[in-house]
Amino acid sequence: MRTARRPAPSDRRTPAATTAPASSVLLPRRTPPADDGDGDGAGAGAGRRDPVLDVVVPVHDEEKDLERCVRRLHAYLVETFPYSFRITVADNASTDATPRIAARLARELPGTYWIRLAEKGRGRALHTAWSGSRSPVLAYLDVDLSTDLAALLPLVAPLISGHSDLAIGTRLARGSHVVRGPKREIVSRCYNGLLRGTLAVGFSDAQCGFKAVRREVAERLLPLVEDRGWFFDTELLVIAERAGLRIHEVPVDWVDDPDSRVHIVPTALADLRGMARLGRALAAGRLPLTALRREGGLERVAELPPGLAGQLLRFAAVGAASTLCHLLLYTALRSFTGAQAANALALLASAVANTAANRRLTFGVRGRPGVLGHHLKGLAAFLVGLALTSGSLAVLHRTAPGAGPGPELLTLVLANLAATLLRFLLLRAWVFPGRGARRTRGSSTS
Repeated sequence: MRTARRPAPSDRRTPAATTAPASSVLLPRRTPPADDGDGDGAGAGAGRRDPVLDVVVPVHDEEKDLERCVRRLHAYLVETFPYSFRITVADNASTDATPRIAARLARELPGTYWIRLAEKGRGRALHTAWSGSRSPVLAYLDVDLSTDLAALLPLVAPLISGHSDLAIGTRLARGSHVVRGPKREIVSRCYNGLLRGTLAVGFSDAQCGFKAVRREVAERLLPLVEDRGWFFDTELLVIAERAGLRIHEVPVDWVDDPDSRVHIVPTALADLRGMARLGRALAAGRLPLTALRREGGLERVAELPPGLAGQLLRFAAVGAASTLCHLLLYTALRSFTGAQAANALALLASAVANTAANRRLTFGVRGRPGVLGHHLKGLAAFLVGLALTSGSLAVLHRTAPGAGPGPELLTLVLANLAATLLRFLLLRAWVFPGRGARRTRGSSTS
């Protein structure tokens, strides 16, 4: 029989009821846990086991929305969720009436708890609540309930079944329906694009406040996550993906909260600092990814992101053929058009062929959907290569006016190497984002 952890005063957990009977764990159930009457504040009584799902709602100064949203969440879970559950309101250093409202909700709504932290930070609230929970599946959602709750079961079902290790809601995948202002849309897409370009991530939406993780996975990941603020989600996902854990994505319906408390500029700066810190830790090998893979039965030889090694080999083969095609066309056209025009025409032709080949061979994209967009983005990458190669030729002709075809070809080869590396990063992060990552896709029932 498991004895529940008794929280410290700064991590106070107040139950409205204790958890479900042992026989209800992992069995369909349409009611929240029943009260055993012990009132010890630990969240589990004698002879009881924890519910399947613990949904954490991190809050800070949310007296306006807390009661309405928690009651809505509780009613939805009671009426539609087929497993035992608990709702944990994680109050991180609120200065308004939030603690009093949370305590009252815990008394009135069966299966609802709250914890009080003395320090502010959404990541700190999630870290504390998840570390203290014994439920097999841990989730969280934002208190404004911007995400349609119909996506909750598709989010956690792969974790309950053991099919996936983590699950995230995504607003940037096909099948998602999002209503929000242009400023937040641009910031979100830029942030996720920057993640793909710098840390080569494969998941599509790091910031959506709708995530879940298996408890045994959280126990291995949480000690490695340093951030206690908004970057907590991103850091957790990056470490998990680098360790080869399975990330399930669920397209969601999402409506922006116009009264959001997120301060964009300070949050963005903190995220950039977190990305730099995490990138340095990964580059220096300070994270025990090999140990994580071994514990999860996913031992790998290389420290590369999932799918990257094979992509590099296929991209290198396509790139070598494209470079040869470029040089042959340049040589054939140079005597008719001059060096710069021959380079532009040859590079354009090879770029179109390169995008088509990489689309099919490197990133495994087939069929017509998205082909026009892929080629338009490929042409943008072509312009970057054109600037590098044309600029290199211009520098050569300025420093050595009498240079012939031999030096020109050598210059183009070197410039093409730099352009090829940049092109690969653009193709992976922008043109075909996330095509090599180890993850699964789900669909929302909404």
